[in-house]
Amino acid sequence: MAESWEDLQKRQPLAAKMLMNSLQKNRVAHAYLFEGVRGTGKKEMALFLAKGLFCRQPIEGVPCMECDQCHRIAQGNHPDVHVIEPDGLSIKKEQIRLLQEEFSKTGMESRRKTYIVNSADKMTVQAANSLLKFLEEPHPSTTAILLTEQMHQMLPTILSRCQHVGFKLLTAVFFKEKLVEEGVHPTMASVLSKLTNQVEEAVELSTDEWFVQARKIMLKLYEVQKTDPFEAMTRVQSDYLPHFKEKSQIDQSLDLFLLIYKDLLYIQTEKLDHLSYPDWLDTFRTDALQTSARQLSDQLAVLLEAKRQLQQNMNTQLLMEQLMLKLQGGSALV
Repeated sequence: MAESWEDLQKRQPLAAKMLMNSLQKNRVAHAYLFEGVRGTGKKEMALFLAKGLFCRQPIEGVPCMECDQCHRIAQGNHPDVHVIEPDGLSIKKEQIRLLQEEFSKTGMESRRKTYIVNSADKMTVQAANSLLKFLEEPHPSTTAILLTEQMHQMLPTILSRCQHVGFKLLTAVFFKEKLVEEGVHPTMASVLSKLTNQVEEAVELSTDEWFVQARKIMLKLYEVQKTDPFEAMTRVQSDYLPHFKEKSQIDQSLDLFLLIYKDLLYIQTEKLDHLSYPDWLDTFRTDALQTSARQLSDQLAVLLEAKRQLQQNMNTQLLMEQLMLKLQGGSALV
C-alpha cells in the first residue's frame, strides 16, 4: 500500500522512528519481530528495512527507492533478500531448511543477507525449531524479519531472540485518506475506515451493492426507531431480516448502527472529522442537541450488549425487536 518513507511514517510513526534510528546509527538487530493485525503495514515496513540495508545511495539512512537494489527488492527478485510465505496453511520445515542452505552461501552481490518470514506464527513445530537454531547462531550480516498477527502462538524462545516492533491499527482519519486516494467516495470512506483496516476489503465493500444497501437500511431503521420503535419492528420484518441473514452480516449491521450513535457523541464533543456518516450531519446535529450524554452512553451500552447476545446465538428477530425497544428505554435485553 505504501512505499514512500513519508507514508510509512504516517502509518506507523513509532515503528518507523525505531527502524530509522537503527539504520542511521548502523545498529540493525540480527532479528526483528513485527507484530500487528493484518493491514497495518508490517510487510511494507519489512521491505523498507531491507531496502535500507542494501540501498546504494541512502540519504541519512532512508533508501533512495531509485537504485537497482531498491527496485529489485520491490519487485521481489533480489538474490540476497528472501521472503518466506506459508505453503498452504503452514510454513514447513523444508522451507526453513532451504533457507538455511541458501544462507550458508556467500551473498550474491554483498556479504549481507536478509530474510522475511510472513505469518511466522504459522510455522509448524519442526519449522519453528529449525528457525530457532538459525536465530541462535546468526550468520554475520544476516537480518531476520518475522511478521505475525498472532505473537502468542510462537515459541517463547524465538520471541526472546527478536527485537519486538509493534504495529498499531491505522487511525481512522489516516485510513480514510488512503481510501479516498484509492478512489473510494469520501462519504463511503468515512464509514469503511471504522469497519476495516484493510484497503483491499474496504475498496471491495465500497462497490458492493449489498453493503451499500445495508448502510441505507440501518440509517432508515435509526430514523424510524427514534420516533416510533413499534414501526421500527415492522421495518425489522420487512427490510432488515431479508437483507441480513448470516451471523457476520448481522454483526456488521450492529456495527453500522453503533457508528450512528458514536457520531452523535462526536458531534456533542465537536469531533466532526471522526464522523462515519458526514452526509447525515444536519440530521444528527439536531438529534445530538436533543440527547444527553448519559442517554447516549446508555444507548451505546445497549448496542454493545446486543453484539454480545448475537455471539451467544440469540434469535435475530427477537434480538432486533428488543433492541428497538431498549433504545427507546423499554424492556431490557435478555
